[in-house]
Amino acid sequence: MAASTHTVTNQVPPLVGYDVFAGDRALTEAVERHLAPGILREAQEELSTLGRAAGSAQAQEWGAQANENPPKLRTHDRYGHRVDEVDFHPAWHRLLGHAVTAGLTDAWGREGGHVRRAAGFLVWTQAEAGHGCPLSMTHAAVPALRTDPALAAEWEPLLTSHVYEEGLRPAPQKAGALFGMGMTEKQGGTDVRSNTTRAEALAADGEYLLTGHKWFCSAPMSDGFLVLAQAADGLSCFLVPRVLPDGSRNPFALQRLKDKLGNRSNASGEVEFDGTWARRVGEEGRGVRTIIEMVAATRLDCVVGSAALMRQAVAQAIHHSAHRSAFGGLLIGKPLMRNVLADLALESEAATTLALRLAAAYDADTEQERAFLRIAVPAAKYWVTKRCSAVVGEALECLGGNGYVEESGMPRLLREAPLNSIWEGSGNVQALDVLRALQREPGALDAFLREVGKARGADHRLDAAIKDLLTELADLEAVEARARRLVERMALVLQGSLLLRWAPPEVADAFCASRLGGDWGSAFGTLPHSLDLATVVERARAGES
Repeated sequence: MAASTHTVTNQVPPLVGYDVFAGDRALTEAVERHLAPGILREAQEELSTLGRAAGSAQAQEWGAQANENPPKLRTHDRYGHRVDEVDFHPAWHRLLGHAVTAGLTDAWGREGGHVRRAAGFLVWTQAEAGHGCPLSMTHAAVPALRTDPALAAEWEPLLTSHVYEEGLRPAPQKAGALFGMGMTEKQGGTDVRSNTTRAEALAADGEYLLTGHKWFCSAPMSDGFLVLAQAADGLSCFLVPRVLPDGSRNPFALQRLKDKLGNRSNASGEVEFDGTWARRVGEEGRGVRTIIEMVAATRLDCVVGSAALMRQAVAQAIHHSAHRSAFGGLLIGKPLMRNVLADLALESEAATTLALRLAAAYDADTEQERAFLRIAVPAAKYWVTKRCSAVVGEALECLGGNGYVEESGMPRLLREAPLNSIWEGSGNVQALDVLRALQREPGALDAFLREVGKARGADHRLDAAIKDLLTELADLEAVEARARRLVERMALVLQGSLLLRWAPPEVADAFCASRLGGDWGSAFGTLPHSLDLATVVERARAGES
């Protein structure tokens, strides 16, 4: 075959060797906006270091290897003893170790910790999303453990440590530990109050033996787990260590690992408890209330994780279009492609801006901000995670056939995209959670409307959307059937308000015209042609300019 047929032209170079943090203007501006001046420079340097690592060829290779070599369950050793371990490819451990070292499980005890961690989580997830699960739950376990000061004193320093130690040993012998969670069961799923796992009290105060099963046990290689089980006074929360203080293995029989659509590098398992030792966390009968703060924190990570997937997909689409020529010019210069890219960029920036605003509310930790989070987190979780699949699918299409090939990395993003809309409560659960807050907690709605109202008068389309939203909120009778529509509008109004306050006029104008003003079609790439779309696209471009 003639060598001339192998001449490669018009192929796009890989998006590699760039600073994922510094190249994301929406994210860098959010960090600068929400962090105090005294810690800003240090945080920016940390995030840029992490951003360069995330954009490196090495991290990209680790992500590919971890997904090509999924975890394997090892139930027994060669002699027939149960060990119930999960073996991971070395790339998984390198990714997880880098994340822990970067402080992605450490937010609760340092100034600006939630904004710093959310920004880092958004950056590092773009290298590989699967290992975000143990990072998220380890971080989120802290507020639940704080309901028991003794447990918090024992475990919190390990969970917030910047040292990663793989392998199962008694927790006190490790410099850092990871946590997982077990809530759902075969017969109940999200309806955790139907759980059948039993907890029988022992003589020692707060100690129990558990018998039952968990249909989904997240991150089963972790050092400890928060689980729900039925005690004498009702559903309660328990801490289950994998290894007991004497070094023996706690009964924790892994039945199988789930064969999932995406999230291939991460292990999710089914586990059986049979006389499994546990310590109660919080009061008996108040398990949901105890674990709810963990759930709220992981829901925020669903928003951040989806924003990360969107950002990486949009960055890849814009990068491809900036280097690929067709019909006499670069794709990025074609009006219709520019419209698609700008539309995707709007969705990505709105998600990032909202995610960091929620993280900042956690850092503020005032009564007003806690009330705001009560509605804003489930509303954001509902909407942002649902937009993720649509954004990633359209971004993949921007690469054409190349995007459909595994080597591009886009199929991995697409398979990962639906996860966050399902994990920690799917769409209906989030919509109903917003309704509960509206009906039972008037302060939550007041805090939400105060936040949205900070941009009132800045754009007539936002003002009209707020007016329509207030009309909907005035009639909550038989609201369940229209809950999704209501929560969608709440999320969009909140995003529009934030962008009007903080984004460049071109971005805010395009968002309000399309998402709030109705000048938008049913697919991406249907923005009004009169908008400044080139500026929106250029703002979202990663890597070199």
